[in-house]
Amino acid sequence: MKVVSPSELRLLGQFRLERDAGPVELCRNGQRLLAFVVLRRSVPRTVLAGTLWPEVTEERARGSLRTTLWKLPRGDQPLIRCSGDALVAAPGLHVDVHAFTETALSVVQGCGPPLVTGRAPCRLPRELLGGDDLLPGWDEEWVLLERERLRQLRLHALDALAEALVREGRPALALEAAWESLRAEPLRESAHRAAVSAHLAEGNVGEAVHHYRSFRRLLRAELGVEPSARFTRLLARGGVTVPPTGVTPR
Repeated sequence: MKVVSPSELRLLGQFRLERDAGPVELCRNGQRLLAFVVLRRSVPRTVLAGTLWPEVTEERARGSLRTTLWKLPRGDQPLIRCSGDALVAAPGLHVDVHAFTETALSVVQGCGPPLVTGRAPCRLPRELLGGDDLLPGWDEEWVLLERERLRQLRLHALDALAEALVREGRPALALEAAWESLRAEPLRESAHRAAVSAHLAEGNVGEAVHHYRSFRRLLRAELGVEPSARFTRLLARGGVTVPPTGVTPR
C-alpha cells in the first residue's frame, strides 16, 4: 500500500504549508485560497471567487479561481477537492486552527481536555498558549473577522480553564491561565477575577487585595469605571472588605 504524505497547514502566526516535514511554497493567491477554504471548511465556488476577487466581474473572478486552483501542488492527496459546487479542504490536511478550536471549545464546554487524573501531572493545553494571531499582516475583512473570533474564543477558554483549575485545587496553574488571558487583554475583568480566586484559594489574601486594587486603578484610569459587583462579592466571600465606590484604597 502506498503511504500518503502527511500535510500540515499553519495559519496561527505566519502562513506555512508543510509536506514530509518540509515547507511548500504557494503564491499569494494560493495562500489566500487555501486559507479561506480551510477556515470555512466548505465554500461554494461563487462565494469563494467573489470574496477573494471582489474588484472584478464574476466571470473574471471565476477565471482567477480556476487558475489559482490549477497552480496548487498536486500529489497523492490534493489540498482541495470538489464537493458538488463547493470546495473543501482535503481530509488529510492537519490545520493548527482546527486543533486550537477543538481544544478551546472543549474547555469552554467543560468537557476536556482532562486536567486532573489522580496524581498525574497536569499541564495547560499547549494550543491555548502562545497566542499567535491568525495570519498577522493580512488585512482582508474575512481574515479580520475570523481573527477576532479566534481571539475571543481563546480568551473565554483561558478564563474557563483558570476557573476549573481553581476548583480542582491547582491555583498555581490557574494563575498561569489567567495571566495568559491578561497578556492578551489587560482590561478583561473575568481574567482578573480568576487570578484573585487563585490567590484566595492559596490563602494569599494580601496578593488577592493587591491584584484587585491594581486592576481597580487600571480600570478607573482607562475607562473611568469601577469593577463589577460580582468582583467585590468574590472578595467578600474570601473575607476581604472592599472600600465603597468613590473611595480610593491606599
